[in-house]
Amino acid sequence: MGLNIREIIPRKELEVSDLKGETVCVDAFNILYQFLSTIRQVDGTPLMDNKKRVTSHLSGIFYRNINLLSEGIKLVYVFDGKPPALKSKTRVNREAGRDLAKERYDQAKQEEDLSGMRRYGSQLIRLEDEMIEESKELLEAMGIVVVQAPGEGEAEAAYLSRKKEVYAAVSQDYDSLLFGAKSLIQNLTMARKRRTISGWIEIKPEIIELQRVFNLLEINLDQLICLGILVGTDYNPKGIPGIGQKRALDIVRKYKQPVLIFKSVEEQISNLSDEDKFNWQEIFELFHKPNVIDAEFNFGKINEEKIKEILVERHDFSEERINRQLEKLRDLAEKNKQKGLDKWF
Repeated sequence: MGLNIREIIPRKELEVSDLKGETVCVDAFNILYQFLSTIRQVDGTPLMDNKKRVTSHLSGIFYRNINLLSEGIKLVYVFDGKPPALKSKTRVNREAGRDLAKERYDQAKQEEDLSGMRRYGSQLIRLEDEMIEESKELLEAMGIVVVQAPGEGEAEAAYLSRKKEVYAAVSQDYDSLLFGAKSLIQNLTMARKRRTISGWIEIKPEIIELQRVFNLLEINLDQLICLGILVGTDYNPKGIPGIGQKRALDIVRKYKQPVLIFKSVEEQISNLSDEDKFNWQEIFELFHKPNVIDAEFNFGKINEEKIKEILVERHDFSEERINRQLEKLRDLAEKNKQKGLDKWF
């Protein structure tokens, strides 16, 4: 679900090669859900091994990150911990959405409607504990740092992005900006097209710089958080009906202070159903003081045997294809080793 403020947020196109030598913090759950929803067969079912275990996420982790590592990018994957109680509404809505998608998928299957099966099949995704643990295992075997956040992964990624050694947070959602990420990268992939519900679309990596957002929209972080709450966040999914991105921007510019901003929409909030009512101060505090930790980054060595044990032995990936990709990692390791030697001459 996530916050939708795409129409008003300034962004710049980015070349993957621009990130060479940089460290980026990836919102792991966001990217894993993306892999699960997009890496699918023509009938909408995910990739699976011979035991019918889902492997779409493992395929995405391996092939995408091989390419990014080959570009010299240092990757840190940040995993969600315990979500705030306020996020329960979002979880309920997502569960209801999956139930509806299941009904529509079954109907499309009965009608042999492949496009419908693919559309609704991608909405049935669920990230199980076993899938999360195996994802961490594969990432670490690839030499990628794994950080277990105490709370929201995007809050942790945003916190780490404010530290000097981290260039940006990586996520398709905008919530990281409300958590104060200094930069947010979207569409971080070597691919130039992505399949969506409505068909294939052209994609390019983009970077959103928080200071540029403030400068062009003429707002500050407090006002950006208020804007997000008006539109709707994971903590108040429906926001205030009738207030879209542009109107929310007008409101925060006009009233400026959080107390005055929400006083101006007091009546609209009071008219919401009991289920959709929200306490803006509580949500505001969650964005300002999230549960985060200082994490140390220890980039490990590539463990080829472990990678093949996970992908080939456990999950029936093609050994030939895996070996071809591992050759890229070997070349990368050799280049890094050579760079280290060059320092002494």
